Amino acid sequence: MTSSTDTSGGGPVEQRAERAQRVAGVVRVPAQPGAADGGRGARERGERGSRESGEPGERSEHSYCAPVAPRARSVVRRSSVRGQILDALRAALAGGELTPGDVYSAPALGERFGVSATPVREAMQQLALEGAVEVVPNRGFRVVARGVRELSELAEVRALIEVPVVLGLARAVAVERWAELRPLAEAGVRAASSGCRVAYGEADRAFHRAVLGLSGNRQLVQIADDLQRRVQVPVGDGRLDLVSDAAEHQALLDALIARDDVLVRVLVESHFGGVR
Repeated sequence: MTSSTDTSGGGPVEQRAERAQRVAGVVRVPAQPGAADGGRGARERGERGSRESGEPGERSEHSYCAPVAPRARSVVRRSSVRGQILDALRAALAGGELTPGDVYSAPALGERFGVSATPVREAMQQLALEGAVEVVPNRGFRVVARGVRELSELAEVRALIEVPVVLGLARAVAVERWAELRPLAEAGVRAASSGCRVAYGEADRAFHRAVLGLSGNRQLVQIADDLQRRVQVPVGDGRLDLVSDAAEHQALLDALIARDDVLVRVLVESHFGGVR
């Protein structure tokens, strides 16, 4: 039978466990059992953790492994910062704060947002994948200037995807489901009335995602949302355009609920086929 004494020069196993816990910053973690009890205590704790938390017993045993928790927490923090910076950069792009054609460095933007350059660089790489910026070696990232032709091409692709899908859903979806989208349409009207293009952009995409989401095709929703984000560019004040666009959401819902197929087709081809 294996002894519970530490022959490597440190004392009982329980003392080594306590020292390891202090180093890792973990408090009140029970000492690991020795080989003498055949690991029965660990299994009992694992089974008890499974009953209390609904997780498998193995997960409860792993919760005593000090190095795992700090790594998981640090990843969450980095992901959170990156996501916040990504949202802030998207808002700055939509609001015209980042000028098309200009080059911005990650350190400069990091100083502006009060973070290091790393999460900014990661967020910018995501925006580069989305086509909003392009990498300029040794300088930073240039905001892409979308011309009329590119916007028209993107709008055409959106129409090819969204128009047939929405027309197909018009009769397939119950009237009650269409009525459930009313709050999203109303939120879009409020955002448009404020004149804030960033706020309306979020409300507009939320409405479109909800409509296309009724298809049950998550890949379709993701692709359409990416296309819509690409065509949302700042154009002057644009308040009247936003209000008109938001009003089309409400008119479309009215037509869908009334089962007015002719009007639905007109509104769908006009709204989903245009540059937003």
